[in-house]
Amino acid sequence: MQSLSVIFQLAGAVALLLFGLGLVRDGMVRAFGVRLKMVLGRGTRTGLRAFVSGLVATLGLQSSTATALMTASFVDRGMIRPRMAQIVLLGANLGTALTAWIVASGIEALVPVLLLAGYVLRRQDRRGWSGGGLALIGIALMLLSLGLLGHATEPLRESAAMAAFLAMLGNAWPVALAIAAGLAVICSSSLAVVMLVLSLGMEPALTVVLVLGANLGGAIPPVLATAGQGIAARRVALGNLIVRAVGCLVALPLAGQVAQLLSAVPLPETGLAVEAHLAFNLVLAAVIWPFSGLVTRLTALILREEGQPPPIEAQLLDGHALDTPAVALARASRAALAIGDVVERMLQQARTAFARGDDAPLAEVSVLEERVDRMQQEVKSFLSRLGREAGEDERRQAITILDYVINLEHVGDIIDKGLGPEIRKKAALSLRFSDEGYRELDGLFLMTIENLQLAQTVFMTRDRDLARQLMEEKVEIRRLERLSAQRHLMRLREGQADSQQTSSLHLDILRDLKRVNAHIVSVAHPILDEADLLIESRLKTG
Repeated sequence: MQSLSVIFQLAGAVALLLFGLGLVRDGMVRAFGVRLKMVLGRGTRTGLRAFVSGLVATLGLQSSTATALMTASFVDRGMIRPRMAQIVLLGANLGTALTAWIVASGIEALVPVLLLAGYVLRRQDRRGWSGGGLALIGIALMLLSLGLLGHATEPLRESAAMAAFLAMLGNAWPVALAIAAGLAVICSSSLAVVMLVLSLGMEPALTVVLVLGANLGGAIPPVLATAGQGIAARRVALGNLIVRAVGCLVALPLAGQVAQLLSAVPLPETGLAVEAHLAFNLVLAAVIWPFSGLVTRLTALILREEGQPPPIEAQLLDGHALDTPAVALARASRAALAIGDVVERMLQQARTAFARGDDAPLAEVSVLEERVDRMQQEVKSFLSRLGREAGEDERRQAITILDYVINLEHVGDIIDKGLGPEIRKKAALSLRFSDEGYRELDGLFLMTIENLQLAQTVFMTRDRDLARQLMEEKVEIRRLERLSAQRHLMRLREGQADSQQTSSLHLDILRDLKRVNAHIVSVAHPILDEADLLIESRLKTG
């Protein structure tokens, strides 16, 4: 009975730690989600910036797995180069180790203050304050979980059976490595396993081995999560797993020496498990960074390109489906999503051309715009032939689909006929934006791409909360557009040459990105209108 009680206490403490991690992640995403994505999306032009962006994003999200998945998705969409993605993940791994070091640094006395501050901030209406409050509550719960882990493992540290089991693991390091890796996969968190190892207070060499296993296991969830994504995303996750596996294989025979070395180094008293976790990821980053290109090429050899399947939309708008309105609407919805994917590719290529000052990617934009026009006409023609058997709800759904594809077609026109010529002018005249101006515009490009992805989800799920979030992003875009215009005018008054040369381009690109977002957000209008969450006018009365 006592053993069962210990197991439940231990499981509860680990669960509280994972729950706290989840709260921190949710709070940071709520408060700074778009900004964290911008850090990853635009912070990878150099190796140092890529490393720092991965580190910062992981400190914010409290999960190297979340950073790995986000990075993999960016690579899959052509927004981050594969080599830079591997450096991002090196920074993400170090970010997790720093999180463990901060949590274990003896700040449990701050728990009441963090809980009180988090509760007060959580009740605020503003998303930033509310999200920050949620993150503070999560940090407090993580600190509380460490105390619970210490209390739960106290009987284990005094148990003869546990001592025998640990002695057996001490003589079978590969088994200990595999057990720790398995626990990290189950928890989907290397941090939780490191904290558990820290609380057990075992023999130094075995502690290092278990920490290595936690690092290895932490690289497996992203591989599993990207299994259904594009080959570029799978290569990123596989590369991270290969890097950690090689690091563990090299470090495993040296676990005893590493433990002695770390014990001799005068570091703040955080525990050998945390110190080993931090040292492993520091050394791994320093050693692998120069060979990140080799890792990329290796993953390309392991996961080779496959033949491209035929476009899905070519098989969707079959006239026979019109006999069953529900089937016809489902196929038209899938075709609309396919149009959205093409428009997203146009935005990505426009952003690439803007960033590189090269109009070559715009050639694909023009081709894709013609495809969007053709697909939009096919969807309109298909739905116009919907049989009279369609009921009122089905006709209303058809109108919703038509509205969405028409708005996507308008977005394609703005990209091709608005943004395209502006970016071509920048390339032809070799114009250079000021550093601040470039960051503002590139950030809006990235936010626009993210909003389109969110709009695709809203269209598919008709989720009211996501629709509200999309509307809130429109407000944020409008605020950033106005702020960027004001800052641009300030730079003009200061006489900055770059801003003077690119003045009209800066304002035109701002205007076009704002127009694109207005069309994207329109997908949320009918959903919120049905829930009576929209007002007819923004004008104040009285």
